[in-house]
Amino acid sequence: MKFVDEATIDVKAGDGGNGCVSFRREKYIPMGGPDGGDGGDGGSVYLVADAGLNTLADFRYERRFAAQRGENGKGRNCTGRKGDDIEIRVPVGTLVYEDDNDELLDDLIVHGQRALVARGGFHGIGNARYKSSTNRSPRQSKPGTPAEQRSLRLELKLLADVGLLGKPNAGKSTLIRAISSARPKVADYPFTTLYPNLGVVRVEAHRSFVVADIPGLIEGAAEGAGLGIQFLKHLSRTGLLLHLVDVAPLDDSDPVEDVTAIVRELEKFSAELGDRERWLVLNKVDLLPDGEHEARCSDIVTRLDWQGPVFKTAAVSQQGTQSLMFAIMEYIERKRDTATATA
Repeated sequence: MKFVDEATIDVKAGDGGNGCVSFRREKYIPMGGPDGGDGGDGGSVYLVADAGLNTLADFRYERRFAAQRGENGKGRNCTGRKGDDIEIRVPVGTLVYEDDNDELLDDLIVHGQRALVARGGFHGIGNARYKSSTNRSPRQSKPGTPAEQRSLRLELKLLADVGLLGKPNAGKSTLIRAISSARPKVADYPFTTLYPNLGVVRVEAHRSFVVADIPGLIEGAAEGAGLGIQFLKHLSRTGLLLHLVDVAPLDDSDPVEDVTAIVRELEKFSAELGDRERWLVLNKVDLLPDGEHEARCSDIVTRLDWQGPVFKTAAVSQQGTQSLMFAIMEYIERKRDTATATA
């Protein structure tokens, strides 16, 4: 299924049912009086986060959703039936915006979380409610109120513990295949991933984390070049970034310049994202001649003046991936323990 991370939908709640004007007219019951019932409330529209979904693709085909209108009141003090609510399932990580003014209405980040996006109309009042000692035959009633109607923009930001960052063909898809059950396309010719992929990495029993493979970035991505600006937002939810670098690029580009260019794009897109913790992963070291990869890796680290963790991997053969995964798991567990202790 094609990955879709933005969609626009129209939602309308149900109008409230109208109140009824009615009088009791039965044999042997003189002066029966008013018995018009109230209308029913209109149904509301809810968005519900569902962990079983990972795309907004369904909204390409169905964009309009309407809840049921409340029934009108009836005689004999019969209240109209309330309109049924509707629930629209969306992936966990969906942000809900009012499309007209770009106002953020809700952020659905927990499975089962519900967001009321259109409230149903209030029921109308029947004439039985207007009866009084001075108004014994009221002929007035109140109609139900109109329901809310909105145009919503849904934006999906993937929820992952770790985000893979790097230029096209840095080996991100190969790495996520090597460490998880995700199966993004990889091949022995240059191409770039078009859609994000999520993979669950199980280090041991009951020890796992989620990693996101984001399409490769090119220079100018923050201004809209390539695919970068479309998917950079997914990195904003990750706690740790792995910056993959091809140490033996086919085009003979300088890995240091590649890293610097990506960092610039991150900072242009978001200062907060530019300050996110990043680990350097020097990938494809198996493509370097024997005895040269240590010198090449040291040169890259020195020229970058890199102060954070550095890992050397060959994702195809899974060289170095196990130690990387255990280091990530320990980092995530430390962060979780710290968050629990300060809560």
